[in-house]
Amino acid sequence: MHLRNPLPQICRSVSFLGFLVIALALPSFVTGARAAEDQPPNFVFILVDDLGYGDLSSFGAPDLKTPNIDRLMAAGMRFDQFYANCPVCSPTRAALLSGRYPDMAGVPGVIRTRLPDRVTSWGKLSEDVVLLPQVLKPSGYHSAIVGKWHLGLDAPDRPTDRGFDFFHGFLGDMMDDYYTHLRHGQHYMRRNTEPVEPEGHATDIFTGWAIDYLNERAAAPETPFFLYLAYNAPHTPIQPPQDWLEKVQAREPGISEQRAKLVALIEHLDDGVGQVWRSLQDLGLAENTVIVFSSDNGGQKEVGARNDPLHGGKQEMWEGGIRVCTGVVWPGKIEPGQRTQQRAMTMDFYPTFAEIAGAKIEHEIDGRSLLPILLGEETEDDLERPMVWVRLEGGKKYGGLHYHAIRKGDFKLLRNTGYESYQLFNVARDPGEENPIPENKAPRVYNELFNLLTTHINHAGKVPWQRPDE
Repeated sequence: MHLRNPLPQICRSVSFLGFLVIALALPSFVTGARAAEDQPPNFVFILVDDLGYGDLSSFGAPDLKTPNIDRLMAAGMRFDQFYANCPVCSPTRAALLSGRYPDMAGVPGVIRTRLPDRVTSWGKLSEDVVLLPQVLKPSGYHSAIVGKWHLGLDAPDRPTDRGFDFFHGFLGDMMDDYYTHLRHGQHYMRRNTEPVEPEGHATDIFTGWAIDYLNERAAAPETPFFLYLAYNAPHTPIQPPQDWLEKVQAREPGISEQRAKLVALIEHLDDGVGQVWRSLQDLGLAENTVIVFSSDNGGQKEVGARNDPLHGGKQEMWEGGIRVCTGVVWPGKIEPGQRTQQRAMTMDFYPTFAEIAGAKIEHEIDGRSLLPILLGEETEDDLERPMVWVRLEGGKKYGGLHYHAIRKGDFKLLRNTGYESYQLFNVARDPGEENPIPENKAPRVYNELFNLLTTHINHAGKVPWQRPDE
């Protein structure tokens, strides 16, 4: 009997079965790929503390090297006229997380440890404010803060009380020492609500904790995340690691000791930012992550900060106190090397992240989404948008009163204490704010800005900002 060779038939059967397996698997493969494409991006917001507008090498610092932050600025869109919502810490942080002007969120001043001899806290985060993690949660986001919180020391004002899934950081305003992490003798380091006592320089600790969080998120790639990384550097005390200080002193002959310490603290911070960015890349997260870098206010001149070419610094309504270095990186969406003169404020990232995430905002906010600007789309010119700054503070230096500023178009009205009159400037023509315009030379502009400002102050004055026990 003649037996046919069975091999061709077997091969055909195997080929058919292989094709069938591939065909059956293809829909799930395509669906998985499409799901990865459709997944909203992660967000990493890096907020540093008291960084001068001129204290990055990419922003003109002649004695300072910040290669990592410079690369971030060059990898996406740099904002040359970006403003913090206040010239001090807590209000800007409240604006970022609420999308509101800080005095509309109950934080017109600095929230501090309450001391027995005086009232020290000038803000109480409003209970009815909806924070950004709460908005992102319905879109599936896991939210974490690593680093400085500065919006409340006790329940119900801790991060995990207000919508964050995870907190690893410092509850308070500033540290009296970067190595002991104490403030007024109290230890505010926490993991969620539990006290922790890590060892080392605070910048290194926050960098390490941020990388730990990214490693955890990389293990759950189906869940988008929002990481708010809030360094307390380069806030006082100006306390860099000794080896970083020695490196600066060796490289910059003739530099003053004060300036050398600040430069070293900033360069050490830059190294931490670089480690976090490399971690995002190594974990395969960077391509689907929006990274924002900014500062909560300008640099403190008394400790050697450089805000050039702007006037003033931290705690002042001059440009040097409120204009801050800011950049946004979004691979595949923002072409590298973009720069914009569009004016924006910290609170604008709240609706921006929400729009990108597809999250709904069903309550009142003051911020405006920057998404059209980031995508380079045609958008209505927003340069005439009024922008307001308010700080409430006590003490003789500030007159125990509000001091404020408002900018609309090219004009800005400001005062820096409760004792002085308002001054009007054309910031476009006079960016150094050296030549105040007399009121009688521009009465229409002066009156328009003054009326807009006082209307805001009166409206915000209805919002409580003190704790019930104060």
